Formats: sequence, structure tokens, C-alpha cells
Amino acid sequence: MAEQRVGVVLVNLGTPEEPTLSAVRRYLREFLLDRRVVTMTRLLWRPLLETHIMFGHARQSAQKYASVWTPDGSPLMVHAKAQVAALAKRLGESFEVVPAMRYGRPSLANVLTELHQKGLRRVLVVPMYPQFSTTTVATVFDALADYIKGSYDQFEYRTLRDFHSHPGYIEACAQRIEETWADQGRPDFSAGEKLLLSYHGIPVDIASNGDPYPLECAETTALLRDRLGLDANECEMAFQSKFGHSEWLTPATIGRVEELGKTGLSRLDVFCPGFAADCLETEEEIGILNRETFERAGGQRFIRVPCLNDSQGFILVLEDLVRRHTSGWL
Repeated sequence: MAEQRVGVVLVNLGTPEEPTLSAVRRYLREFLLDRRVVTMTRLLWRPLLETHIMFGHARQSAQKYASVWTPDGSPLMVHAKAQVAALAKRLGESFEVVPAMRYGRPSLANVLTELHQKGLRRVLVVPMYPQFSTTTVATVFDALADYIKGSYDQFEYRTLRDFHSHPGYIEACAQRIEETWADQGRPDFSAGEKLLLSYHGIPVDIASNGDPYPLECAETTALLRDRLGLDANECEMAFQSKFGHSEWLTPATIGRVEELGKTGLSRLDVFCPGFAADCLETEEEIGILNRETFERAGGQRFIRVPCLNDSQGFILVLEDLVRRHTSGWL
């Protein structure tokens, strides 16, 4: 019976439905009006959003999406569907695994409504962010709470906070890097070549207010260094995707990439442990913008390591997390 099955919702950040200006504007407006994402008072932020952001920034963003768009949609949506299919195969018929987007479609509310209409009454919500932040995971919890508050026949629900130090996650990241090295050759760390771990940044004031994100990124980095047998000089950590004029976590990935390029570095590998799937920020920002910055500054060889996506190691991690967090339901 349907009510005996468990719903598993893998929630990613989101993506526009098309690489067009109108679609990107709809997506950015929803994303940037979340008070956890932009903390500025609405009286000041809304006019700026509707003028500067919706025109100049949205146009640039649409061009960037177009540069990485695939025949099957945005990279994030393609990988999200592949993750769902692979995990569903591992979990079996007792689970219904579905994708959702925190911003854009399919929305978490619509996905939950569809599961409810199918007769499911137990659901695990899995934010696809390895490290916890109020700007990411907490926004998923907010959306879930809003849905629950508006429901009369409610779900029994559970959530996943993070998996930044899960042994399987660390191993899956290491395997992804080592697969690239098997194909491209291992960097010559004795000659100064480096591995850079790039995480999405957040404003310093959010971290100062108690957001644990930078600490969890540092722990992931330390565990990955230990697994790969690298020290802090061989494997550095940086933060990407700064938005706006406020102070963000440093060092900035783009700045560090340029500095290393100016030294004439013969090789720089970049991996993004905070992204469970390749998306605009990894394929365009790292794979195109940072690559061009490194080479223009004088660097020689730039290699972007793919994200976890639907790699076997990561799907096994998701299976373990789901089975542990739904224990007793079946």
C-alpha cells in the first residue's frame, strides 16, 4: 500500500527552467528575496533587486546559463534526475525518491503535495548540501515548515542536517579526485602544483552570528587532506561565488587562482566538495571563468575535477543516509 512506502525528497538549490532572461529573472527574484540569503532590510533591498539585479546581473546570468546548458536542461537538473534514478534503484520499491528545488521548479511544496496525493504519509527531506548553513539547509527547513503549517493531514517527516564528515562522503570525494588523477596524471606536489578545494562562500556577518558553515568546510578539508595524504600547502581551501559588496569568507577562489597563475604555476586542480552536483557555479564559474583567469595570469594547466553527481560512491552515501534516517519506518 502507498501509505507504507516512504518518500525521499532530494532538495537542490534550484535552477531556471530555461537559459532565457525572463526565466532567469523569475528564478533570481525568488532566490534573492529569501531573507536568509540576503539579510538586508527589504526597504533597501527590493528597489535594488528590481533595478540593478533584474537588469544587469540577470542578463549576465542568463548568458552564463546558456554557456553550460545541455539538450536535457540545466546541468543541475540533469544531475539531480540522475541521482534520483540511481538512488531509487538502490533503495527499491519501498521508497519513492523524487527531486525538488528550493527555488524554481519542481518546488518542495508541489513535490510534497504530489507525494501526499499518492497516499504517502512518511517523508525524509534531504537537503543536498554536505555542509550546514542557514543560507542553504535552513532555507529548506523553512520551506518544509511553511508547508507543514498549511497542511491539515500532515506528514510524519524527518530531515537530514548535513553529512560534511560522513566517512563515505569523504571517500567519495577522494575517489572523484583520484579518478581525475588516474586520467590526467597526479599533480607533482613536490614541484609546487596544487589541489584547491573551493566551497561556496557566505557573508562574514552571517558566519559571525553563529553559522557553522566555515567550520564544517574546514573539517571536510582536513578530512580530505588526511585521506589524500596532502598538507595544507599542497591542498588549499577557498570560497567562491561572492555576491554584492559585503565582506565574504576568504580567501576568495578567484583571487587565489589569479595569484597562483601569476607565479607561473604549472598545474592547478580544483574540486568543489560543497556541491553535490555540477551546476552553474562549478561548470561556468570554475570551469570557464576561473580557468581563464588562471591562464591569463600566467598559469599553465588548469583541471576542474567533476562534482560527485551520480558517482557510485556518492549514491552509496545517500543510500546509507536514507536507510539510517528512516530506520523503524519500514
